[in-house]
Order: sequence, then structure tokens, then C-alpha cells
Amino acid sequence: MPDFLARHQRVCRKVGALFFLVSALSGCASLVPQTMGLRDNWPQGVADRADIRDVPFFSQEEFQCGPAALATTLVHAGTAVTADDLVPRVYLPAREGSLQVDMLAAPRRYGKVAYRLAPRFDDLLREVAAGNPVIVLQDNSVGAVSAWHYAVVVGFDYPAGELYLRSGVTERLAIPFTVFEYTWKKSNYWAMVTMPPNRLPVTATEAAYPSAIAAMARVSEPADALLAYATFLVRWPGNEVASIALANLHYARGALAEAESILRHAFVQHPDSVPVANNLAHTLSEMGRNAEALELISGIGSTPGPYEAAVRDTQSSIRQSLARESADKRP
Repeated sequence: MPDFLARHQRVCRKVGALFFLVSALSGCASLVPQTMGLRDNWPQGVADRADIRDVPFFSQEEFQCGPAALATTLVHAGTAVTADDLVPRVYLPAREGSLQVDMLAAPRRYGKVAYRLAPRFDDLLREVAAGNPVIVLQDNSVGAVSAWHYAVVVGFDYPAGELYLRSGVTERLAIPFTVFEYTWKKSNYWAMVTMPPNRLPVTATEAAYPSAIAAMARVSEPADALLAYATFLVRWPGNEVASIALANLHYARGALAEAESILRHAFVQHPDSVPVANNLAHTLSEMGRNAEALELISGIGSTPGPYEAAVRDTQSSIRQSLARESADKRP
């Protein structure tokens, strides 16, 4: 999505002036299409009321809704942090606000997985119903100049037609579904959650979530990444990308038996995967099982492809190790 803050500096204003729109919006499907869609297609399995009571509240300083929103979800996820701690990481004084990319990056340094939700009301409601507060980006402007603002959705009451937000200096802001969508839609329905490594968002997908973990793994403690990938593989056993990543983390810390176990399971699920077979052969060689490793990697074949050079390197390394073993056995 475009960087809205590059064009508009004013962020974090109250939404009170928008409430006059409720009657006009409630009958206009083109202005609030997802809200209208909920009337006939409420998310299956989601109760019509939810309230996350234990979410902290950080009253924001002027323009610093980004740090306040992040502190809200990070503390709820178990991180001891304040909004002031986050100001240097996400607040840009020159722009009087926070960029979305920084909002996603900051939680990773605290060992949390930042995950951007799909731009759907359904996904937001599912996360809140599951007990996961959701950071949203709104445009609370009334006139022509945008007023971008981060808030945290902590509950909803569909029969009453309201969502509940930690927003600005208001600990529990009740806002109609229609008004909320009108302000949220302008950001292309941008929303995110910050998850501890031992939990997954209920709306996480097998295709997208490994990238979110990988982004966290680059800047967090290895233990957090290990736990995040292991948690992911409980839901999606044998996932190729996550299996290789988790095995590589174990390999890096010298836990070769754990790496082998993960790769063998993945190889059963993906017998034609060159990266899995190559990594497994390399791991076996490091464990001193070179004959077994060479037999495995020889079965990959020599078809040209993106991993051809890596396979050749592994084969060469294994053969050199076998040659040294043979030389050591000579009288």
C-alpha cells in the first residue's frame, strides 16, 4: 500500500467529528461495503460479541499514536515495554507519525511476530474474538486533509453496532461499525497483530506466516525463532519452508540430531524437494554418516535448476569427507 505519511503529516486525531456520518453511512453499501456484507454473512463460528478485558491502555502523547498502539499489543503479548520505549523505534518527528513498515518491524526486536492481516472485516473480528487485540490504521479526517491514526480494536458488540478501541486519550472508545469502516477503508483496511512465538493468529495462513516468522528471526533471539517455527509446524506439519528454517536454526546451534529429525519428516512429506534432501544430506555428513549422505544426495538427480550448484557443492564435500575417512583407515 502507499506510504500515506509521506504525503500527510497530521496523524492521531479524535474520531468524534465523524459520528454525524452514521445515519448517512448505514444505508450506503458503496461507502461501507464490508459492514453491509456482515448483515448477511457474519463470520462463521464467531460470536456476535467479544471483549478483551486485559488489554492495557497507554494514553498517547500528541501524534504518538503508533508507539501507544504498539505498546498496547506488546504488553498484552507479554513484553515489558512502554510507549516511551517505542518512540525511538517507530516515531518520526519530521513526519509527526509512524510508518507502517516501522510498526511491523519494531515488535520483532522484542521476539514477537508481527503479522499483517488480510484486508477483511472478517479477519479482524476473528482475531479479536480469539483474544488478539488488533492494531488498525484509520483516517479520521473530516475535510480534505488526511488525519492518520493508529488505534487498537479490543472488542465488538454487533447487536449494538459498535466496536471498542483503545484510541488516543480514550481508554474505551465505542465507535459504530459504519464509522469505523469508513475511517479504516481509507488505509486499504490496514491491520496487524503482534503475537508471542508460542501462539499463532487464528487467521494466519500457511503460505504467508513463515515470512512473518523469518522477518522476526533476523533480529530476535534464536530461541524465539525456534519456538515460532515449532509452533507453526504444529498447525502445518511438514511445511517445507518452515521445516528447513527450523532445521537450519538447530543446525546453527549444533543440535544436529534435531535438525535431522525435522528434515527427515519433511522429506517424507516432500520426497522431491531438492532443498530438503540437500540439507538432510549435508546434516548427515556433519554427523559423520557420509556414505548415507552420498546415497541420499545421489538420488536427487542432476536436473539443472536453482539448487544445482548447492547440490554439487554438497556432493563434493561429502566425497572429500569419504576420501579422508578412507585415507585414515589405511595402514
